[in-house]
Amino acid sequence: MFLLDPLTHALAALIAATHTALTSLGADPSSGTSWLLGIAAVVVTVRLALLPLVAHGVRLAHASARARPHLHDLAKRYRNRRDPESARRLLEERRRIGAEHGMPRLGCLPLLIQLPIWLALYQLLADVAAGVPVGAMTSELVASLGAATLLGVPLAERGYLAAGGAHLAVVAGMACAAAALTFVTQRYLVATNTVTDGLPEAIGRAQQIMPALSALGLIVAGGLVPMALLAYWVFSSAWTMGQAAIIWRWFPTPGSPADARAR
Repeated sequence: MFLLDPLTHALAALIAATHTALTSLGADPSSGTSWLLGIAAVVVTVRLALLPLVAHGVRLAHASARARPHLHDLAKRYRNRRDPESARRLLEERRRIGAEHGMPRLGCLPLLIQLPIWLALYQLLADVAAGVPVGAMTSELVASLGAATLLGVPLAERGYLAAGGAHLAVVAGMACAAAALTFVTQRYLVATNTVTDGLPEAIGRAQQIMPALSALGLIVAGGLVPMALLAYWVFSSAWTMGQAAIIWRWFPTPGSPADARAR
């Protein structure tokens, strides 16, 4: 995607710089370890840059939890009013409640900034694994990544059944690791730090099955993407779990099960 090119090239420069730094310290340029460390460096750098958005999301969740009972009462008061004056007053009251409880005006919009970064990284790793140079990832570096392996499985390889049982064990192990980290994060950290009172029953049921669906999706996708991208998913999922655990432990959402446990 043309619009993602600046991000893709920036991420390519980061991976290339990390790889160059490691090889200057004596690491094998075609070693799987060197490339895995480069991918890990991308995860750490990107996630550190996104920490202000994470903090924004925590503040939004806390403010929304504090305002929810007042907004619920307000909706009940105006339930049967359809005239323009009531609509105007309802909007004003919602704004007042949001301001009183510190709800950010931009809502979840800043969190959407993360999406193009993830798409750009997927595009970069998919292109490089296919042998296509991207920005600072020159033909030489692309060839080096193509020769790199993890436990004998090429980082550019795709699929569960490409080369026998050992290949299947490594790829499935990586996919299951990413899936397990994602399931634990969503089921035991995110879900218990979410206020569900007042939500429609359908949404509540969807939230209950989402961890399993997310984990299953990663296992299925694990057979379609390059090993390099699987490694990124494992690193990113581990970071997400650690980050969610910190929020769950020290910054629980008011009114959530995590908040009740902390009291």
